[in-house]
Amino acid sequence: QLQLVESGGGLVQPGGSLRLSCAVSGLTFDRYALGWLRQVPGMGRAGVACISASGGSSYYDESLKGRFTITRDNSKNVVFLLMSSLKPEDTAEYYCVASPECRGRLVAGQDFWGQGTLVAVLS
Repeated sequence: QLQLVESGGGLVQPGGSLRLSCAVSGLTFDRYALGWLRQVPGMGRAGVACISASGGSSYYDESLKGRFTITRDNSKNVVFLLMSSLKPEDTAEYYCVASPECRGRLVAGQDFWGQGTLVAVLS
């Protein structure tokens, strides 16, 4: 019943921008923190950003240096990740995650994520 469907990924040149979207269904949207993580094949997952259930607090990985912004629209059950000044090292599969709260690790049975969307940054 629970679904998280990411979209918006694609091929972009260094310095470009993308907006990822995650449509969520099957849960009480405004009761969950929503986040984004990314994975490079063979290198594991890394947290990108998280926004609290109310939207009042946001958290970002230090390496992003202010280039990414997470927002949510609780009236439409959608979470966004705005990415700018993209670098080749941002290339990864991006996943949105629903969690009881923003935290630094995934917990099986409590956190849920979608199938991902690929972002490829290259010339």
